[in-house]
Amino acid sequence: MKNQKNEKPMSSDEVKKLKSVKAKKTDILDENGLLEIEAIAVEKISKGARSLGDVEGFIPENVDQDFNPPLDKKGAKKAKFIDRETFMQPQGSKTIFGPDQRIVYNSTAYPWRCVGRIETALGYASGVMIGPRHVLTCAHVIDFLSNGSTGWIKFSPMYYNGPNATYGTANAIKTYYKYKVKGPTIDSTEAKYDYAVIVLDRNIGNTTGWMGAKAYTDSWDGGAYWTHAGYPMDLTGAQRPIYQNSIALNGDNSTIDTHQAIYHQGDVWPGQSGGPFWGYWGSTPYVVAVQSWQNATTNAASGGNDLLDLVNKARAEYP
Repeated sequence: MKNQKNEKPMSSDEVKKLKSVKAKKTDILDENGLLEIEAIAVEKISKGARSLGDVEGFIPENVDQDFNPPLDKKGAKKAKFIDRETFMQPQGSKTIFGPDQRIVYNSTAYPWRCVGRIETALGYASGVMIGPRHVLTCAHVIDFLSNGSTGWIKFSPMYYNGPNATYGTANAIKTYYKYKVKGPTIDSTEAKYDYAVIVLDRNIGNTTGWMGAKAYTDSWDGGAYWTHAGYPMDLTGAQRPIYQNSIALNGDNSTIDTHQAIYHQGDVWPGQSGGPFWGYWGSTPYVVAVQSWQNATTNAASGGNDLLDLVNKARAEYP
């Protein structure tokens, strides 16, 4: 397939008109690709080659596809231990700039089954399957250790009040990153590189499928093309996923497309970091950025050509 980097994704209205696709039949899943493999130390990678081109998504046979899952009314009950109105005040962050547009969902259709919860020693975040055993998330949730490795990382696709019974939880064996981003604050350099790709100990993507990936270009600035999903601490205590459609992204005009902060006013909260922003080319979803940070005036994701390079390198070296 040709590189569609400069072609615009579908508009939000066009996506709303897409109809759900029901699987033709349901097969009993086998265990191919789900066997555990030996874990290896997590190491820093050398600087990667330039982009190898778009990463294509994958939807398993006999899997439903949905574009706008309905509100999960039972799961939308807000967590009681988070006071959203005051929790972020010491940091001067707003994060919700108008009526909250986030929708709690419970769907194992594609591509929603590709999004999951990340857990590390630093806490919870969000991530997305971007290959057979490859997960894209934010770098600032990774516990970078002084010996050049990282701490443990767990990923649970379509986590909903616990790991999904079919997909379970997989462990990381390798972490690919461009820059060691360490919180709790993120500086202007870290904001350009707040993404990482983790390699899992089993090919869980053969069951869930995975999304494609593209390098974000500023030619898309201002277009409300994008969907975001993740696991917020305020609405669901990071126990259930949310999504929001029709988000406009704006790349930092002071930096090149290769790596940049990408500003937006989508509704975010801690726990959604690492959650993907994706658009549709036809019926195929492509991730272009992951949620990174927020301040009093804007929220921001990280993306660019370096994100795509990272995905390509991890998939090439650990297919």
